[in-house]
Amino acid sequence: MVKITKKGNKAWVTFTTPILECEKVEIKGSWNDWKNEEMKRKKSGEFYIRKYLPTNETFEFGYLVNGSKWIWDESLPTIENPYGSKNSVLKI
Repeated sequence: MVKITKKGNKAWVTFTTPILECEKVEIKGSWNDWKNEEMKRKKSGEFYIRKYLPTNETFEFGYLVNGSKWIWDESLPTIENPYGSKNSVLKI
């Protein structure tokens, strides 16, 4: 799930995963050349992170679970990636 709060030409974007039985989730996206960013765990079991991103842009991203499993946000459109999986597409 993604929540967007626009402020002029930037937006606060909160990324939240579903509840996952895992140790660690990292988000990777086109906004930072696909570098891993560790997400924080909520008491509910969801993971989240908040990013400050430019508006009028489109980004691809996904979640890396326990360093090996790639998942995408099913509430957003997706695009095939070169690794035989999918990336989420976020338009701000």
